Amino acid sequence: MVGGQHGRRGIGGFTYLGLLLAVILLGMALASVGVVWSTQIRREREAQLLFVGDQYRLAIARYVADGGRYPASLAAMLQDERFPQVHRQLRRLYVDPMTGSADWDLLPAGDGGIMGVASRSQEKPIKVANFPPADAAFEGAECYCSWQFVYAPRRGLHLRPPTPPATATPLN
Repeated sequence: MVGGQHGRRGIGGFTYLGLLLAVILLGMALASVGVVWSTQIRREREAQLLFVGDQYRLAIARYVADGGRYPASLAAMLQDERFPQVHRQLRRLYVDPMTGSADWDLLPAGDGGIMGVASRSQEKPIKVANFPPADAAFEGAECYCSWQFVYAPRRGLHLRPPTPPATATPLN
């Protein structure tokens, strides 16, 4: 009878080791899923930052096109008071997707207005290449704070397509 009890204790030890190994493998699998999930969330926030930044850049461009000056604040683009009727270049103020706050780094223009915005996040971007032409300067950036969404007419950002050159009419 003593030998039988000893045999059951040995099987219990193998069961414990098997269970411990299963818990370790499950933990490793969950950790890798967490990393993939976290990376996917950051990629989505990056895409949102690119969209929101572009919205600000286009709103600033419309503001400048309408009045020749840069806006004094982001709120000035919600309801442009330079005109008697309601004039909006921006539907709402956006939150920075990387920081979760509306505290953007405002990039000053020469006339005292705002010529662009940038995130205050110091995180290193996942996306480092293949940006659209307006965002080509973002390639190889070390932090999201380097992604500066600026409207500068000399950079070639146009709101309207350029007008085609007038065709020459032949002389008779």
